[in-house]
Amino acid sequence: MATAPLLAVLMLGPLGFAPWQYGLAFSLPCAGGLLGSRPAPRLVERFGQHRVMITAGVLRTCWLPWLARVHSGTGGLVLVMAVEFGLITCTGVFNPVFATRRLSRTPPDRVARVLAAWSVTGKLSIAVLTALWGLLAAFTGPRPALLAAGLLAMATPLLLPRRERTLREEGRAPGG
Repeated sequence: MATAPLLAVLMLGPLGFAPWQYGLAFSLPCAGGLLGSRPAPRLVERFGQHRVMITAGVLRTCWLPWLARVHSGTGGLVLVMAVEFGLITCTGVFNPVFATRRLSRTPPDRVARVLAAWSVTGKLSIAVLTALWGLLAAFTGPRPALLAAGLLAMATPLLLPRRERTLREEGRAPGG
């Protein structure tokens, strides 16, 4: 999300995209979220929750660095749409699998707290990172800031669990 304002500055400013083109670049790829979330349960059945989570978690990070290469014209618009579509599709697979994993490991009496904390920290993180990337772009320009965001995002799969752990290994049974 920290990249959206940077792309707005770049696309609507020096690259000369019309506002409708900017809107198109971000509206059509949203279909990827639906296309990614639909097969997620079947992918988990076939390959297992951990493997799908890790694979989709890695794949969703490979897209952002390409945003630094956006250029004017139809090719630039198609590049942004392809990157956003790929990112949103992979995220559409990852998010429900990750949420299921997280909530299945949360005791039932703490689910509301976990969801509230998840929501608050997500929104706070977006706000802080958007502000920080705005400051970075003020010093470096939007392209280097976009590249930095993309490269740092590629490190986030390191935060995912390395191996699958069962609830029994974690010391609790399902639902309790």
